[in-house]
Amino acid sequence: MTRFGIVGSGWRVRFFLRAAAASQGKLEAAGIAARTPKHAERWATEYGVPVYGSISEMVKAQAPEFVVTSVSWPANAGIVRQLAEMGAPVLSETPPAVTVEEMHQMWSLAEQGARIQVAEQYWLQPHHAARLAFAHSGLIGRVSQAQVSAAHGYHGISLMRRYLGVGGELPAISARRFTSPIVEGPGRQGPPSHEKVIEAGQTFTFFDFGDRLGVIDFTGEQYFSWIRGQRLLVRGERGEIVDDRAVYLQDYRTPIYVAFTRHSAGVDGNLEGNYLKGIQAGGRWWYVNPMRPAELSDDEIAVADLLLRMADYVNGGEVAYSLAEACQDRYLDILAAQALERGKPVTAEVQPWTEELTKRPAVVA
Repeated sequence: MTRFGIVGSGWRVRFFLRAAAASQGKLEAAGIAARTPKHAERWATEYGVPVYGSISEMVKAQAPEFVVTSVSWPANAGIVRQLAEMGAPVLSETPPAVTVEEMHQMWSLAEQGARIQVAEQYWLQPHHAARLAFAHSGLIGRVSQAQVSAAHGYHGISLMRRYLGVGGELPAISARRFTSPIVEGPGRQGPPSHEKVIEAGQTFTFFDFGDRLGVIDFTGEQYFSWIRGQRLLVRGERGEIVDDRAVYLQDYRTPIYVAFTRHSAGVDGNLEGNYLKGIQAGGRWWYVNPMRPAELSDDEIAVADLLLRMADYVNGGEVAYSLAEACQDRYLDILAAQALERGKPVTAEVQPWTEELTKRPAVVA
């Protein structure tokens, strides 16, 4: 069992607590540190986790093997620094820092030995993990284009980079924005109380890596909307992935068509439980749920998977989601916003973490 602490009291805290509770003894939430402890009492009551008024108090009392920060953007960098100075490994909130200068400062901590990973979980959501594995299996050849409409900003960029297989390569970035009406859908607080038409912004961002092209297309309503779904296109010289379908060439005159199929327990009278088993395509498992048989949503599975990988990392294993990757995602996100505001392309430049991205390939799935 790996014990971890949490700093924060917002709605994302519950994802980490629920993941630990469903881990079948692999993970334990040791404590929560909150600036205003009463804001975290709901979590303490629901999950039986002690709450502390300061980070140092929690670390001293519980000695967690790592600490998750789940706080606001402006607060995160300072809290990560505090934990690093205490010698505690950190699974940082996304983004790890707001500005490029803050990211430089955080990277300096890592160069000095601080163990900082980042809680970027979208690539571990089952449907993405399966398609990433398929994309880099060699069946569709070398990936040259990825169009991602699944997440905003640095989240979408992290997916796009992984589908393309790029690390520290420096793209030219351009962006455009389009606004259109949509009936307002549900949000974090649940379904809408009445019908209301709102204006939804849609941003198209192009990342030209020379030999590879990434496109992020995202509408603000997509996360919760019932009528704006996710879309994906990944292309290589031997085939492509389009949403939950793929085609590839067995030889130059024999196309093979496959579909990604979710396999779940508890369907059509099955009595095994109610959980995702995994995802198949073409008679092969491309994703197996590491949290089976826990009843978790796809995003909760991804968060739990990331926590398990962080537990492995602090015990000498592979990286979970490196600070270098997270800094690059946020850096490109900042440049994308500049390209949109200026109405003309901008080009990425070498950063302190570029060399790390070049020498350590990203984990695909």
